[in-house]
Amino acid sequence: MKYLYQYFFRGLLAALPLGLTIYLLYAFLSWTEQFALWWLRPLIGDFNLPGLGLLIGIGVIVLLGFVISQPYARKLLSLIELPFTNLPLVKSIYSSLKNFADYFAPNSEQLAQQVVILKIPGNELEIVGLITRQSVRGLPEGFQQGDRVGVYLPMGYMIGGYTVFVPRSWLTPIDMTVEELMRSSLFAWMAKNDKQPGENSE
Repeated sequence: MKYLYQYFFRGLLAALPLGLTIYLLYAFLSWTEQFALWWLRPLIGDFNLPGLGLLIGIGVIVLLGFVISQPYARKLLSLIELPFTNLPLVKSIYSSLKNFADYFAPNSEQLAQQVVILKIPGNELEIVGLITRQSVRGLPEGFQQGDRVGVYLPMGYMIGGYTVFVPRSWLTPIDMTVEELMRSSLFAWMAKNDKQPGENSE
């Protein structure tokens, strides 16, 4: 019976990520197909082209990205965001999600971000983090000045994290993307690493 439980949970852990991914893709495709049919039904009648909803969904997302990249659209977007940025509880949730999404958006400022290992001098402890601020300029009074940076230390299962300000000399950059860091931190670095020592990623 003990081995039966072990095999069950191993199988569950193997199938769960794949199952959730397939389900989310199916839900997205199903929603876009229904939206496409609802939108185009008056024009095309009963004609149905598989994949049309996906193409429309991608097109709408690209078009939205293009529109909000224009200066005039940003002002309009700020007006639309007013209800979400002024209500007490909604403001906290919306601002947090927006800042998180903005951080991972492709832009020139993100190029300055770097995954690093934080090691306090005289201590063998190594902490993996992400540089989120390149200097302490502009921070309120009370922060220690100098060549110091802000480093975000994510916690396992994404239940939170800590931001610390430390001397830049305490940090060692590592060859890892922000996405890889967040994915590894999500499961407390329990994922297996198939790369061998000295093997470079392609």
